[in-house]
Amino acid sequence: MFIYYGIAALIIILDQWTKWLVIKNMELGERIPVLEPYLGWLSHRNRGAAWGMLEGQMWLFGIITVGVIIAILYYFHKHAKGQPLLQLGLMVLLGGAVGNFIDRMLRGEVVDFVDVLIPVINYDFPIFNVADAALTIGVVIMIIFVFYDEKQQKKKVS
Repeated sequence: MFIYYGIAALIIILDQWTKWLVIKNMELGERIPVLEPYLGWLSHRNRGAAWGMLEGQMWLFGIITVGVIIAILYYFHKHAKGQPLLQLGLMVLLGGAVGNFIDRMLRGEVVDFVDVLIPVINYDFPIFNVADAALTIGVVIMIIFVFYDEKQQKKKVS
């Protein structure tokens, strides 16, 4: 069980470290090419939720995030025992949620910096950070778990 908390802690540490590097070493709006034209680091701040929605509603995000963290911990301890994929998904979600929560509470905004461009379709993906990536990966793991669990339940019935 502690290894899963370690995964969440690693995500939080990596998230906060990368954001600190951006704050200390880049001007707001500065872009450093990494793999042109597809990838770059772009110092950006987000005062809203995903893609800047509900900008300035920090109190709302605080309440929602605390509720999500409590729900993740409750579900982890009450329903995920003996299910490593579910445990992993929940702790990856926890790491992402806490990473962005720290930004919102300490800075009043979230530091984003990963800038992805998909030139084939001329799409500039919304700028994100390690916590955002962890949230997305956590959701994907949870979806995989749901399909896997459903398949296992059908095997038990037949």
